[in-house]
Amino acid sequence: MKIAIIDSGVNPGHPHVGDVAGAVTLTLNGEMNDTIDRLGHGTAVAGAIREKMPNAELYALKVFDRRLSAEIRSILTALQWCRDHAIDLVNLSLGTTNVAHKESLSHMIGSDLLVVSAAGALPGDLPGVIGVAPDRDCPRDSFRYRDGVFFASPYPRPIPGIAVDRNLHGVSFAVANMTALVARLLAEVAPLDIRNALIERAQNTASINLY
Repeated sequence: MKIAIIDSGVNPGHPHVGDVAGAVTLTLNGEMNDTIDRLGHGTAVAGAIREKMPNAELYALKVFDRRLSAEIRSILTALQWCRDHAIDLVNLSLGTTNVAHKESLSHMIGSDLLVVSAAGALPGDLPGVIGVAPDRDCPRDSFRYRDGVFFASPYPRPIPGIAVDRNLHGVSFAVANMTALVARLLAEVAPLDIRNALIERAQNTASINLY
């Protein structure tokens, strides 16, 4: 399973992450070798995924450096990289409300690039993308579904000695937790069937996933 994390990079060797299969920084000027995660965000996302998918091949695509913002062209370049390298699943813990980017994102993702992203923004609200919103009451190893949106825990992998609410948390990690759960199900179903399979799985566990 090849999972790409489009984020702030991933610090390999972190005890929650281990080795990564590949890493690249994508800028408007092309690829760079500076893949250090100066924000810790991408590393925390990778840790949440690694916890549930210990044998997955993780690819760190760095588009953020010292702040959590990036040019849309960098995001599109990262998505094209995923296409070129036959990535199975893309974690995109980010989003934009700028509708001017809808067409370019729709074109790049298409129907054959499986992406998990934040609901309520682009590309999370595009058809075919698995849009995720945070649910504080959802266990980290489960997900819920309601009104076309998937819900997952907004908490990353816990750090011993650090209170949950003092650690990084939010929709980024709801996306990361959902990415790992999607990856698990991809071992059983084809990518084109994954959304229906996720909805069915959520409905079958509704007895423990009530709001």
